[in-house]
Amino acid sequence: MDRQPEDRTQRNRPRRRPAATLLGLAVAAALVTSACTSGGGSDAASGEGAAGTTAPAGETIPQPIVADFSVAPENERVDLSMPTFSDPSSITNPLFPVSSQESVLLLGRVDGQPFRTEVTLLPDSRIIEWEGQQVEALVSQYVAFLGGRIHEVAYDFYAQADDGSVWYFGEDVFNFKDGVIVDTHGTWIAGKDGPAAMIMPADPKVGDVYRPENIPGFVFEEVTVKAVDQTLDGPLGPIQGGLLIEELHMDGNTEDKTFAPGYGEFYTAGGGDVEALGLAVHTDAVSGPEPPELEALSSGALDVFAAAESRDWTTASGTVEMMTGAWETFRAGEVPIMIEPRFTSALEALADAVQTRDAARVRQAAITAAQWSLDLQLRHRPPVEVDIARFDLWAAQLMVDAAAGDAAAVNGDFFTLDYIRDRILHTFEGADPAHINAQLEELQGAVGDEELDAASQAAGQLRATIAALQPAS
Repeated sequence: MDRQPEDRTQRNRPRRRPAATLLGLAVAAALVTSACTSGGGSDAASGEGAAGTTAPAGETIPQPIVADFSVAPENERVDLSMPTFSDPSSITNPLFPVSSQESVLLLGRVDGQPFRTEVTLLPDSRIIEWEGQQVEALVSQYVAFLGGRIHEVAYDFYAQADDGSVWYFGEDVFNFKDGVIVDTHGTWIAGKDGPAAMIMPADPKVGDVYRPENIPGFVFEEVTVKAVDQTLDGPLGPIQGGLLIEELHMDGNTEDKTFAPGYGEFYTAGGGDVEALGLAVHTDAVSGPEPPELEALSSGALDVFAAAESRDWTTASGTVEMMTGAWETFRAGEVPIMIEPRFTSALEALADAVQTRDAARVRQAAITAAQWSLDLQLRHRPPVEVDIARFDLWAAQLMVDAAAGDAAAVNGDFFTLDYIRDRILHTFEGADPAHINAQLEELQGAVGDEELDAASQAAGQLRATIAALQPAS
């Protein structure tokens, strides 16, 4: 199915930059190498971004910084042959296994704040025309949270060539600040804005060079393979066959990245920031029933949330005590190493908040604990069920932020619900999707008008609706 993500540019969003301005760097344009070109020599990228470009809406769009730097000679590149795509939506490359990555969680720190990324394979594909080929690309949704708030969303388009290499066909990007989209910088589509680009060779070797993005002056990355067959520390233990690369960006800075078989992008570090894979399914999924302790942790956090609303501190204290016992039992077994300390801290913060009997603080701490418990459940439940629970949790977060009078946070909460909808709507049948959409539209109206009480009520109704619906089996 050819499906594009819904247009979300109509509310608090600048209009997208016209395609004609994407290649505004004439001095660097020669670097856009056709995928069927070959030869030797070396290239150099230099020039200035077209600062001050004006969008149709009259808004000034900041342009990327482009530094003077040297790139690899063409005889080291492995992405210069024109690929063919007979079965592009079956992505089996072990170092970039998009087809099997139903849900991926990455954790780290950026700009000194907690950074969290949820990557989800969506059920639909997108047909993209490039060099005369109609290529069916998979759609992967990337949602990043900085300091607990929505920071960036991207819909990435991937396809596997017949030789086993994976190609990047572009992305729709939405960058957030204070709960609203401030720009769509980074958006590009292969065939319209520039060439598709290799993002993972079929069999990478030390010294290989390729360009995952190749529109100099707008988006540009060049990768050099530094090591292969490395042993990595995975979410649940050592992983063999890791790939280490260095990624050169358009501003001249570099990042070190690691990829792991069955996981894909595994670790990124550069400029003091770091992001590492916390869990991936189905790679880390386990069979069998969900441990009862996990259910106790998830439901317990929501029970504490409800108890704080009614100021029932006896129930809240007893529930936290029960959760602490369940956690001690569960953590004695196999727990993802990046999630374990975060849930421990969240549970301690919840216990401390309950002792203060500060309802607002308890409700926020309960949401945080519930979030980490859902992450732990990813190994044991279908990812879409976890996302439905996340949807409910963000509706609860919106209620908390509305009560605090934080209109910007409420706006960001709505957007988060909007994006999670893309992950879950396909699993409902009959009139249920239309019902969810109608309630989200009602919520959007209240949020847009900054009627926070009405927004809170609409979020509560949305929670009730989701709780009553049963996803299709």
